[in-house]
Amino acid sequence: MTSLSWRALLPVGLVVQVVTGCSHSSGTRPTSPPGPQTVTSEDIERNPGQPIERVLQGRFAGVEVTRTSDGIAVRIRGAASFNASTQPLYVVDGIPIQPGPNGSLTGLNPYDIESIQVLKDAADTAIYGMRGANGVIVIKTKRPGR
Repeated sequence: MTSLSWRALLPVGLVVQVVTGCSHSSGTRPTSPPGPQTVTSEDIERNPGQPIERVLQGRFAGVEVTRTSDGIAVRIRGAASFNASTQPLYVVDGIPIQPGPNGSLTGLNPYDIESIQVLKDAADTAIYGMRGANGVIVIKTKRPGR
C-alpha cells in the first residue's frame, strides 16, 4: 500500500495564516421534494359557487386552468407528456374518471368534495402508471358514515 505525505518547508519564523470560509444558514435544507398539495372542504366552502376547475386555479403551484374554444383545459406544469394529450388523470374515490367533453367535471358537486390533492412528482404518480404521466388530481368525496 502506498501512502502519500505532504510537507511544506517554510522558513523558520514565518507564520502562516489559513483562512477558511463557510456560509452559515439558520434554516434547514429540505431532504426530499415537497409532498402532494391538498385543498380541503373548508377551502372549497370559502368560495361558494365556484366550479372544481376554479378551485384548482390559484390554489396549486404549477396547475394551469385555461379556457379553450371547447371548454376548459387543466394542465399540470412539470409533468411529462407521454401520451397524446396533456390532460391529467382524475381519480375520484379511487376510481379513474374522464372529464366531460368540454374538459369540466360537471358531474361533481363541489360541496360533496372532502379534499382535492394534486400529484405531480414521479414518485407520487408511479402507482397510476402511464395514465398518471401528466399528473394526477385525486378527489376524495364526503361519504355518509365515514
